[in-house]
Amino acid sequence: MESINLLLQGFGVAIQPMNILWVTIGGILGTVVGMLPGLGPATGVAVLLPLTFTMGPVAALITMGGVYYGAMYGGSRASILINTPGDGAAIAATFDGYPMAMKGRAEQALAISAIASFIGGTISTFLIAFLAIPVSRFALKFGPAEYFLLYLFALTATATMSEGDKVKGFASMVIGLMIATIGIDMQSGVSRFTFGILDLQGGIDFLIVIIAMFALGEVLKSFKNISDGKKQMQTKFGKIWISKEDWKACWKPILRSTPLGFFVGVLPGAGGTIASLMAYSTEKQISSHPQEFGEGAIEGLAAPEAANNAASVGALIPMLALGVPGSGTTAVMMGALMMLGLQPGPKLFQMQTEIVWGLIASMFIGNIILAIINIPMAGLLVRVLSVPPKVLYPIVLALTFIGTYAIASSTASFYLLLIFGVMGYFLVKSKFPTSPLVLAVIVGNSMEQSFRRAYKIADSSFDFLVSSPLCIILILLTIGAILLPFIQERLRQRKARNA
Repeated sequence: MESINLLLQGFGVAIQPMNILWVTIGGILGTVVGMLPGLGPATGVAVLLPLTFTMGPVAALITMGGVYYGAMYGGSRASILINTPGDGAAIAATFDGYPMAMKGRAEQALAISAIASFIGGTISTFLIAFLAIPVSRFALKFGPAEYFLLYLFALTATATMSEGDKVKGFASMVIGLMIATIGIDMQSGVSRFTFGILDLQGGIDFLIVIIAMFALGEVLKSFKNISDGKKQMQTKFGKIWISKEDWKACWKPILRSTPLGFFVGVLPGAGGTIASLMAYSTEKQISSHPQEFGEGAIEGLAAPEAANNAASVGALIPMLALGVPGSGTTAVMMGALMMLGLQPGPKLFQMQTEIVWGLIASMFIGNIILAIINIPMAGLLVRVLSVPPKVLYPIVLALTFIGTYAIASSTASFYLLLIFGVMGYFLVKSKFPTSPLVLAVIVGNSMEQSFRRAYKIADSSFDFLVSSPLCIILILLTIGAILLPFIQERLRQRKARNA
Protein backbone atom coordinates (compact mmCIF):
# COMPACT_ATOMS: atom_id res chain seq x y z
CA MET A 1 0.00 0.00 0.00
CA GLU A 2 2.89 2.35 0.72
CA SER A 3 4.23 1.82 -2.82
CA ILE A 4 0.78 2.55 -4.27
CA ASN A 5 0.50 5.78 -2.27
CA LEU A 6 3.98 6.87 -3.34
CA LEU A 7 3.19 6.01 -6.97
CA LEU A 8 0.04 8.15 -6.82
CA GLN A 9 2.16 11.01 -5.46
CA GLY A 10 4.54 10.42 -8.36
CA PHE A 11 1.68 10.75 -10.85
CA GLY A 12 0.87 14.09 -9.24
CA VAL A 13 4.37 15.19 -10.28
CA ALA A 14 4.46 13.47 -13.69
CA ILE A 15 1.14 14.85 -15.01
CA GLN A 16 2.26 18.45 -14.62
CA PRO A 17 2.14 19.98 -18.14
CA MET A 18 5.85 20.84 -18.27
CA ASN A 19 6.87 17.35 -17.19
CA ILE A 20 4.61 15.79 -19.84
CA LEU A 21 6.25 18.10 -22.38
CA TRP A 22 9.74 17.09 -21.25
CA VAL A 23 9.02 13.36 -21.36
CA THR A 24 7.58 13.83 -24.88
CA ILE A 25 10.65 15.75 -26.05
CA GLY A 26 12.94 13.15 -24.48
CA GLY A 27 11.01 10.28 -26.07
CA ILE A 28 11.09 11.83 -29.56
CA LEU A 29 14.80 12.67 -29.26
CA GLY A 30 15.53 9.14 -28.02
CA THR A 31 13.57 7.56 -30.89
CA VAL A 32 15.48 9.61 -33.48
CA VAL A 33 18.86 8.95 -31.83
CA GLY A 34 18.04 5.24 -31.56
CA MET A 35 17.45 5.01 -35.32
CA LEU A 36 20.86 6.45 -36.20
CA PRO A 37 23.67 3.86 -36.42
CA GLY A 38 26.39 4.22 -33.81
CA LEU A 39 24.69 6.70 -31.50
CA GLY A 40 22.33 4.97 -29.04
CA PRO A 41 20.80 6.16 -25.77
CA ALA A 42 24.06 7.02 -23.98
CA THR A 43 24.93 9.52 -26.73
CA GLY A 44 21.42 10.98 -26.65
CA VAL A 45 21.56 11.53 -22.89
CA ALA A 46 25.10 12.97 -23.13
CA VAL A 47 23.99 15.46 -25.81
CA LEU A 48 21.09 16.47 -23.57
CA LEU A 49 23.33 16.92 -20.53
CA PRO A 50 24.03 20.69 -20.86
CA LEU A 51 20.28 21.36 -21.11
CA THR A 52 19.56 19.51 -17.85
CA PHE A 53 21.60 22.06 -15.87
CA THR A 54 18.84 24.62 -16.48
CA MET A 55 16.08 22.23 -15.32
CA GLY A 56 15.04 21.04 -11.90
CA PRO A 57 16.13 17.53 -10.85
CA VAL A 58 12.68 16.03 -11.58
CA ALA A 59 12.42 17.46 -15.10
CA ALA A 60 16.05 16.51 -15.86
CA LEU A 61 15.60 12.90 -14.77
CA ILE A 62 12.24 12.55 -16.56
CA THR A 63 13.73 13.90 -19.81
CA MET A 64 16.80 11.65 -19.65
CA GLY A 65 14.57 8.67 -18.87
CA GLY A 66 12.47 9.52 -21.94
CA VAL A 67 15.61 9.55 -24.12
CA TYR A 68 16.73 6.20 -22.68
CA TYR A 69 13.63 4.11 -23.30
CA GLY A 70 12.76 6.16 -26.40
CA ALA A 71 16.01 4.94 -27.95
CA MET A 72 14.89 1.35 -27.29
CA TYR A 73 11.82 2.04 -29.45
CA GLY A 74 13.87 3.71 -32.20
CA GLY A 75 16.77 1.25 -32.34
CA SER A 76 14.70 -1.46 -33.99
CA ARG A 77 13.37 0.79 -36.77
CA ALA A 78 16.64 0.76 -38.72
CA SER A 79 17.11 -2.94 -37.85
CA ILE A 80 13.78 -3.82 -39.46
CA LEU A 81 13.96 -1.57 -42.51
CA ILE A 82 17.64 -1.55 -43.51
CA ASN A 83 19.23 -4.29 -41.34
CA THR A 84 21.23 -1.68 -39.44
CA PRO A 85 20.93 -1.88 -35.62
CA GLY A 86 20.94 1.51 -33.92
CA ASP A 87 22.86 -0.03 -31.00
CA GLY A 88 23.66 -3.40 -29.44
CA ALA A 89 20.20 -3.88 -27.93
CA ALA A 90 18.63 -3.76 -31.42
CA ILE A 91 20.75 -6.60 -32.88
CA ALA A 92 18.11 -9.26 -32.25
CA ALA A 93 15.53 -7.20 -34.17
CA THR A 94 17.50 -7.86 -37.37
CA PHE A 95 17.10 -11.65 -37.09
CA ASP A 96 13.39 -11.75 -37.96
CA GLY A 97 12.46 -8.07 -38.37
CA TYR A 98 14.48 -7.56 -41.55
CA PRO A 99 13.32 -10.86 -43.14
CA MET A 100 9.73 -9.76 -42.40
CA ALA A 101 10.37 -6.49 -44.23
CA MET A 102 11.90 -8.36 -47.19
CA LYS A 103 8.77 -10.53 -47.35
CA GLY A 104 6.48 -7.49 -47.55
CA ARG A 105 5.52 -7.54 -43.86
CA ALA A 106 7.36 -4.40 -42.75
CA GLU A 107 4.09 -2.86 -41.49
CA GLN A 108 3.46 -5.79 -39.15
CA ALA A 109 7.11 -5.81 -38.04
CA LEU A 110 7.05 -2.11 -37.12
CA ALA A 111 3.69 -2.48 -35.39
CA ILE A 112 4.64 -5.48 -33.22
CA SER A 113 7.94 -3.76 -32.39
CA ALA A 114 6.04 -0.75 -30.97
CA ILE A 115 3.42 -2.93 -29.24
CA ALA A 116 5.99 -5.26 -27.65
CA SER A 117 8.10 -2.28 -26.56
CA PHE A 118 5.05 -0.64 -24.98
CA ILE A 119 3.97 -3.78 -23.12
CA GLY A 120 7.52 -4.60 -22.01
CA GLY A 121 8.15 -1.04 -20.83
CA THR A 122 4.82 -0.76 -19.00
CA ILE A 123 5.00 -4.11 -17.18
CA SER A 124 8.61 -3.48 -16.15
CA THR A 125 7.61 -0.06 -14.80
CA PHE A 126 5.11 -1.83 -12.53
CA LEU A 127 7.94 -4.15 -11.47
CA ILE A 128 10.29 -1.26 -10.65
CA ALA A 129 7.52 0.40 -8.62
CA PHE A 130 7.03 -2.61 -6.35
CA LEU A 131 10.29 -4.57 -6.51
CA ALA A 132 13.05 -1.96 -6.74
CA ILE A 133 14.60 -2.49 -3.30
CA PRO A 134 14.42 -6.34 -3.04
CA VAL A 135 15.59 -6.77 -6.64
CA SER A 136 18.54 -4.42 -6.11
CA ARG A 137 19.54 -6.50 -3.06
CA PHE A 138 19.43 -9.63 -5.22
CA ALA A 139 21.70 -7.93 -7.79
CA LEU A 140 24.30 -7.41 -5.05
CA LYS A 141 24.70 -11.20 -4.80
CA PHE A 142 26.36 -11.21 -8.23
CA GLY A 143 30.12 -11.18 -7.83
CA PRO A 144 32.86 -11.77 -10.44
CA ALA A 145 32.18 -15.54 -10.54
CA GLU A 146 28.44 -15.09 -11.11
CA TYR A 147 29.03 -12.48 -13.83
CA PHE A 148 31.52 -14.72 -15.62
CA LEU A 149 29.05 -17.61 -15.65
CA LEU A 150 26.19 -15.33 -16.70
CA TYR A 151 28.21 -14.14 -19.71
CA LEU A 152 29.19 -17.74 -20.47
CA PHE A 153 25.54 -18.82 -20.39
CA ALA A 154 24.47 -15.92 -22.65
CA LEU A 155 27.20 -16.72 -25.18
CA THR A 156 26.46 -20.45 -25.12
CA ALA A 157 22.72 -19.91 -25.59
CA THR A 158 23.37 -17.54 -28.51
CA ALA A 159 25.85 -19.93 -30.18
CA THR A 160 23.60 -22.99 -29.86
CA MET A 161 20.54 -21.22 -31.31
CA SER A 162 22.28 -20.80 -34.68
CA GLU A 163 20.92 -22.81 -37.60
CA GLY A 164 22.88 -25.67 -39.12
CA ASP A 165 26.26 -26.69 -37.74
CA LYS A 166 26.45 -25.75 -34.04
CA VAL A 167 30.25 -25.93 -34.28
CA LYS A 168 30.13 -22.87 -36.55
CA GLY A 169 28.18 -21.02 -33.87
CA PHE A 170 30.88 -21.71 -31.29
CA ALA A 171 33.63 -20.89 -33.81
CA SER A 172 31.98 -17.53 -34.42
CA MET A 173 31.87 -16.97 -30.65
CA VAL A 174 35.59 -17.73 -30.32
CA ILE A 175 36.44 -15.25 -33.10
CA GLY A 176 34.46 -12.60 -31.22
CA LEU A 177 36.30 -13.33 -27.97
CA MET A 178 39.61 -13.03 -29.83
CA ILE A 179 38.60 -9.60 -31.15
CA ALA A 180 37.59 -8.56 -27.62
CA THR A 181 41.16 -9.21 -26.37
CA ILE A 182 42.67 -6.60 -28.72
CA GLY A 183 44.01 -3.57 -26.84
CA ILE A 184 45.70 -2.85 -23.52
CA ASP A 185 45.03 -5.48 -20.84
CA MET A 186 43.07 -3.83 -18.02
CA GLN A 187 44.99 -5.61 -15.25
CA SER A 188 48.58 -5.88 -16.49
CA GLY A 189 48.76 -2.86 -18.82
CA VAL A 190 50.29 -5.02 -21.58
CA SER A 191 49.32 -4.33 -25.21
CA ARG A 192 47.76 -7.37 -26.87
CA PHE A 193 47.43 -7.97 -30.62
CA THR A 194 47.79 -4.27 -31.47
CA PHE A 195 50.73 -4.84 -33.90
CA GLY A 196 52.16 -1.50 -32.81
CA ILE A 197 49.09 0.41 -34.04
CA LEU A 198 48.25 3.10 -31.50
CA ASP A 199 44.60 3.28 -32.56
CA LEU A 200 44.10 -0.33 -31.42
CA GLN A 201 45.43 0.18 -27.90
CA GLY A 202 42.03 1.27 -26.61
CA GLY A 203 40.44 -1.85 -28.08
CA ILE A 204 37.79 -2.12 -30.81
CA ASP A 205 34.44 -0.52 -30.04
CA PHE A 206 31.70 -3.13 -30.36
CA LEU A 207 29.45 -0.61 -32.14
CA ILE A 208 31.90 -0.53 -35.06
CA VAL A 209 31.70 -4.33 -35.30
CA ILE A 210 27.88 -4.20 -35.16
CA ILE A 211 27.61 -1.57 -37.89
CA ALA A 212 30.16 -3.38 -40.07
CA MET A 213 28.65 -6.86 -39.69
CA PHE A 214 25.05 -5.88 -40.23
CA ALA A 215 24.88 -2.61 -42.21
CA LEU A 216 28.00 -2.82 -44.37
CA GLY A 217 27.62 -6.59 -44.67
CA GLU A 218 24.05 -6.13 -45.95
CA VAL A 219 25.22 -3.56 -48.52
CA LEU A 220 27.95 -5.90 -49.80
CA LYS A 221 25.49 -8.81 -49.94
CA SER A 222 22.98 -6.69 -51.89
CA PHE A 223 25.40 -5.51 -54.61
CA LYS A 224 24.92 -8.64 -56.73
CA ASN A 225 21.14 -8.58 -56.28
CA ILE A 226 21.03 -4.91 -57.30
CA SER A 227 23.06 -5.49 -60.46
CA ASP A 228 20.96 -8.55 -61.36
CA GLY A 229 17.73 -6.65 -60.76
CA LYS A 230 16.64 -9.15 -58.08
CA LYS A 231 16.41 -6.58 -55.29
CA GLN A 232 12.82 -5.39 -55.58
CA MET A 233 11.46 -2.32 -53.87
CA GLN A 234 8.08 -2.32 -52.15
CA THR A 235 5.48 -0.11 -53.80
CA LYS A 236 2.27 -1.02 -51.93
CA PHE A 237 1.87 -0.49 -48.21
CA GLY A 238 -0.78 -1.73 -45.84
CA LYS A 239 -2.09 -0.72 -42.43
CA ILE A 240 0.45 -0.41 -39.61
CA TRP A 241 -1.09 -3.05 -37.36
CA ILE A 242 -1.12 -6.78 -36.75
CA SER A 243 -3.74 -9.50 -37.26
CA LYS A 244 -5.34 -11.65 -34.56
CA GLU A 245 -3.12 -14.55 -35.65
CA ASP A 246 -0.02 -12.40 -35.19
CA TRP A 247 -1.16 -11.32 -31.73
CA LYS A 248 -1.94 -14.92 -30.79
CA ALA A 249 1.63 -15.90 -31.74
CA CYS A 250 3.20 -12.97 -29.86
CA TRP A 251 1.46 -12.36 -26.55
CA LYS A 252 3.03 -15.27 -24.69
CA PRO A 253 6.60 -14.52 -25.90
CA ILE A 254 6.11 -10.88 -24.87
CA LEU A 255 4.95 -11.84 -21.38
CA ARG A 256 7.79 -14.35 -20.99
CA SER A 257 10.49 -12.01 -22.27
CA THR A 258 9.52 -8.95 -20.21
CA PRO A 259 10.51 -10.28 -16.74
CA LEU A 260 13.61 -11.92 -18.25
CA GLY A 261 14.70 -8.60 -19.76
CA PHE A 262 13.89 -6.72 -16.56
CA PHE A 263 15.97 -8.96 -14.28
CA VAL A 264 18.91 -9.08 -16.73
CA GLY A 265 18.75 -5.27 -16.97
CA VAL A 266 19.00 -4.99 -13.19
CA LEU A 267 22.45 -6.64 -13.23
CA PRO A 268 25.06 -3.89 -13.64
CA GLY A 269 26.85 -4.26 -16.97
CA ALA A 270 24.53 -6.91 -18.44
CA GLY A 271 22.36 -4.56 -20.50
CA GLY A 272 19.76 -4.77 -23.24
CA THR A 273 21.96 -6.69 -25.69
CA ILE A 274 22.23 -9.76 -23.46
CA ALA A 275 18.56 -9.43 -22.46
CA SER A 276 17.29 -9.32 -26.06
CA LEU A 277 19.54 -12.15 -27.28
CA MET A 278 18.63 -14.36 -24.31
CA ALA A 279 14.93 -13.69 -24.93
CA TYR A 280 15.34 -14.57 -28.62
CA SER A 281 17.29 -17.72 -27.80
CA THR A 282 14.72 -18.81 -25.20
CA GLU A 283 11.78 -18.35 -27.57
CA LYS A 284 13.54 -20.19 -30.36
CA GLN A 285 14.40 -23.13 -28.13
CA ILE A 286 10.88 -23.56 -26.74
CA SER A 287 9.11 -22.84 -30.04
CA SER A 288 7.21 -25.61 -31.85
CA HIS A 289 8.58 -24.27 -35.15
CA PRO A 290 12.19 -23.14 -34.47
CA GLN A 291 13.06 -23.54 -38.17
CA GLU A 292 10.99 -20.39 -38.91
CA PHE A 293 13.15 -18.21 -36.65
CA GLY A 294 15.51 -16.15 -38.77
CA GLU A 295 13.11 -16.38 -41.70
CA GLY A 296 10.57 -13.80 -40.51
CA ALA A 297 8.87 -15.31 -37.42
CA ILE A 298 6.93 -12.48 -35.78
CA GLU A 299 7.47 -13.85 -32.26
CA GLY A 300 11.22 -13.76 -32.98
CA LEU A 301 10.86 -9.97 -33.20
CA ALA A 302 8.33 -9.46 -30.40
CA ALA A 303 10.35 -11.27 -27.71
CA PRO A 304 13.62 -9.29 -27.94
CA GLU A 305 11.74 -6.00 -28.36
CA ALA A 306 9.87 -6.56 -25.10
CA ALA A 307 13.08 -7.70 -23.39
CA ASN A 308 15.28 -4.74 -24.37
CA ASN A 309 12.67 -2.19 -23.25
CA ALA A 310 12.24 -4.04 -19.97
CA ALA A 311 16.03 -4.12 -19.55
CA SER A 312 16.27 -0.34 -19.97
CA VAL A 313 13.80 0.08 -17.09
CA GLY A 314 15.53 -2.54 -14.97
CA ALA A 315 18.91 -0.82 -15.45
CA LEU A 316 17.56 2.20 -13.55
CA ILE A 317 17.21 0.17 -10.33
CA PRO A 318 20.91 -0.24 -9.42
CA MET A 319 21.50 3.41 -10.34
CA LEU A 320 18.66 4.76 -8.19
CA ALA A 321 18.69 2.25 -5.30
CA LEU A 322 22.40 1.40 -5.03
CA GLY A 323 24.23 4.25 -6.73
CA VAL A 324 25.73 1.72 -9.16
CA PRO A 325 25.08 2.43 -12.86
CA GLY A 326 23.49 -0.56 -14.60
CA SER A 327 24.55 0.54 -18.10
CA GLY A 328 26.50 3.22 -19.96
CA THR A 329 23.38 5.35 -20.23
CA THR A 330 22.57 5.18 -16.52
CA ALA A 331 26.21 6.09 -15.79
CA VAL A 332 25.68 9.35 -17.70
CA MET A 333 22.34 9.87 -15.90
CA MET A 334 23.97 9.28 -12.52
CA GLY A 335 26.65 11.83 -13.35
CA ALA A 336 23.93 14.37 -14.22
CA LEU A 337 22.13 13.70 -10.92
CA MET A 338 25.32 14.22 -8.94
CA MET A 339 25.96 17.50 -10.77
CA LEU A 340 22.45 18.55 -9.72
CA GLY A 341 23.35 17.89 -6.08
CA LEU A 342 21.69 14.47 -5.66
CA GLN A 343 23.39 11.32 -4.43
CA PRO A 344 21.89 8.15 -5.94
CA GLY A 345 21.65 5.27 -3.47
CA PRO A 346 19.40 3.83 -0.76
CA LYS A 347 18.69 7.23 0.81
CA LEU A 348 17.37 8.60 -2.48
CA PHE A 349 14.17 6.57 -2.07
CA GLN A 350 13.76 7.88 1.48
CA MET A 351 14.87 11.50 1.16
CA GLN A 352 13.86 12.36 -2.44
CA THR A 353 10.57 10.49 -2.93
CA GLU A 354 9.19 13.19 -5.25
CA ILE A 355 12.08 12.73 -7.70
CA VAL A 356 12.17 8.91 -7.69
CA TRP A 357 8.43 8.34 -7.87
CA GLY A 358 7.95 11.21 -10.32
CA LEU A 359 10.39 9.41 -12.65
CA ILE A 360 8.63 6.05 -12.21
CA ALA A 361 5.19 7.55 -12.87
CA SER A 362 6.51 9.46 -15.88
CA MET A 363 7.61 6.17 -17.42
CA PHE A 364 3.98 5.00 -17.60
CA ILE A 365 3.07 8.25 -19.38
CA GLY A 366 6.20 8.13 -21.57
CA ASN A 367 5.45 4.62 -22.83
CA ILE A 368 1.92 5.66 -23.82
CA ILE A 369 3.26 8.75 -25.61
CA LEU A 370 5.94 6.72 -27.41
CA ALA A 371 3.42 4.11 -28.56
CA ILE A 372 1.19 6.90 -29.91
CA ILE A 373 4.15 8.53 -31.68
CA ASN A 374 5.82 5.40 -33.03
CA ILE A 375 2.87 3.67 -34.67
CA PRO A 376 1.85 6.63 -36.90
CA MET A 377 5.54 7.41 -37.54
CA ALA A 378 5.98 3.83 -38.76
CA GLY A 379 3.63 4.67 -41.62
CA LEU A 380 6.19 7.21 -42.83
CA LEU A 381 9.29 5.15 -42.08
CA VAL A 382 8.05 2.12 -44.01
CA ARG A 383 8.24 4.23 -47.18
CA VAL A 384 12.00 3.71 -46.97
CA LEU A 385 11.34 0.38 -48.69
CA SER A 386 9.97 2.19 -51.74
CA VAL A 387 13.33 3.91 -52.31
CA PRO A 388 15.18 2.28 -55.23
CA PRO A 389 18.06 0.07 -53.98
CA LYS A 390 20.57 2.04 -56.07
CA VAL A 391 19.62 5.11 -54.01
CA LEU A 392 18.93 3.47 -50.63
CA TYR A 393 22.18 1.52 -50.19
CA PRO A 394 24.54 4.46 -50.87
CA ILE A 395 22.59 6.33 -48.16
CA VAL A 396 23.00 3.35 -45.81
CA LEU A 397 26.69 3.26 -46.67
CA ALA A 398 27.03 6.97 -45.87
CA LEU A 399 25.24 6.47 -42.54
CA THR A 400 27.60 3.64 -41.59
CA PHE A 401 30.66 5.83 -42.13
CA ILE A 402 29.11 8.80 -40.32
CA GLY A 403 28.07 6.58 -37.40
CA THR A 404 31.53 5.02 -37.23
CA TYR A 405 33.25 8.40 -37.17
CA ALA A 406 30.84 9.58 -34.45
CA ILE A 407 31.98 6.63 -32.29
CA ALA A 408 35.76 6.89 -32.64
CA SER A 409 36.43 10.29 -34.26
CA SER A 410 39.29 8.62 -36.13
CA THR A 411 39.85 7.69 -39.75
CA ALA A 412 41.41 4.44 -38.52
CA SER A 413 37.89 3.34 -37.58
CA PHE A 414 37.00 3.37 -41.30
CA TYR A 415 39.58 0.68 -41.96
CA LEU A 416 38.13 -1.40 -39.13
CA LEU A 417 34.66 -0.87 -40.57
CA LEU A 418 35.76 -2.19 -43.96
CA ILE A 419 37.67 -5.14 -42.48
CA PHE A 420 34.77 -6.29 -40.31
CA GLY A 421 32.24 -5.59 -43.07
CA VAL A 422 34.11 -7.88 -45.47
CA MET A 423 34.58 -10.42 -42.67
CA GLY A 424 30.83 -10.36 -41.94
CA TYR A 425 30.04 -10.83 -45.63
CA PHE A 426 32.23 -13.94 -45.94
CA LEU A 427 31.00 -15.35 -42.62
CA VAL A 428 27.40 -15.14 -43.84
CA LYS A 429 28.36 -16.60 -47.24
CA SER A 430 30.03 -19.49 -45.37
CA LYS A 431 26.90 -19.91 -43.20
CA PHE A 432 28.63 -18.81 -40.00
CA PRO A 433 26.20 -16.98 -37.65
CA THR A 434 27.35 -13.46 -36.77
CA SER A 435 25.31 -12.93 -33.60
CA PRO A 436 27.61 -15.06 -31.35
CA LEU A 437 30.60 -13.09 -32.68
CA VAL A 438 28.99 -9.72 -31.99
CA LEU A 439 27.82 -10.69 -28.49
CA ALA A 440 31.31 -12.05 -27.70
CA VAL A 441 32.87 -8.72 -28.74
CA ILE A 442 30.39 -6.87 -26.48
CA VAL A 443 30.85 -8.97 -23.33
CA GLY A 444 34.31 -10.47 -23.98
CA ASN A 445 36.33 -7.92 -22.01
CA SER A 446 33.95 -7.93 -19.02
CA MET A 447 33.84 -11.73 -19.12
CA GLU A 448 37.64 -11.99 -19.05
CA GLN A 449 38.03 -9.49 -16.21
CA SER A 450 35.30 -11.24 -14.17
CA PHE A 451 37.04 -14.60 -14.67
CA ARG A 452 40.44 -13.26 -13.62
CA ARG A 453 39.06 -11.50 -10.54
CA ALA A 454 37.10 -14.59 -9.46
CA TYR A 455 40.18 -16.77 -10.03
CA LYS A 456 42.37 -14.50 -7.88
CA ILE A 457 39.75 -14.22 -5.12
CA ALA A 458 39.65 -18.05 -5.01
CA ASP A 459 43.46 -18.17 -4.54
CA SER A 460 44.11 -19.30 -8.13
CA SER A 461 41.63 -22.15 -7.82
CA PHE A 462 38.70 -23.08 -10.05
CA ASP A 463 36.56 -23.65 -6.97
CA PHE A 464 34.91 -20.29 -7.69
CA LEU A 465 32.83 -22.04 -10.38
CA VAL A 466 30.80 -23.74 -7.63
CA SER A 467 31.25 -21.11 -4.91
CA SER A 468 27.56 -20.19 -4.61
CA PRO A 469 24.10 -21.57 -5.46
CA LEU A 470 23.83 -18.94 -8.21
CA CYS A 471 27.03 -20.25 -9.82
CA ILE A 472 25.73 -23.83 -9.79
CA ILE A 473 22.39 -22.72 -11.31
CA LEU A 474 24.18 -20.81 -14.08
CA ILE A 475 26.44 -23.81 -14.84
CA LEU A 476 23.38 -26.06 -15.11
CA LEU A 477 21.69 -23.53 -17.41
CA THR A 478 24.79 -23.42 -19.62
CA ILE A 479 24.89 -27.23 -19.86
CA GLY A 480 21.16 -27.20 -20.60
CA ALA A 481 21.67 -24.64 -23.38
CA ILE A 482 24.24 -26.95 -25.00
CA LEU A 483 22.16 -30.11 -24.69
CA LEU A 484 18.69 -28.72 -25.46
CA PRO A 485 19.10 -28.43 -29.28
CA PHE A 486 20.27 -32.06 -29.48
CA ILE A 487 17.38 -33.25 -27.29
CA GLN A 488 14.89 -31.29 -29.41
CA GLU A 489 16.34 -32.76 -32.60
CA ARG A 490 16.06 -36.30 -31.21
CA LEU A 491 12.43 -35.67 -30.21
CA ARG A 492 11.62 -34.29 -33.69
CA GLN A 493 13.20 -37.34 -35.34
CA ARG A 494 11.27 -39.70 -33.07
CA LYS A 495 8.00 -37.85 -33.79
CA ALA A 496 8.71 -38.04 -37.55
CA ARG A 497 9.33 -41.80 -37.34
CA ASN A 498 6.14 -42.36 -35.35
CA ALA A 499 4.14 -40.28 -37.84
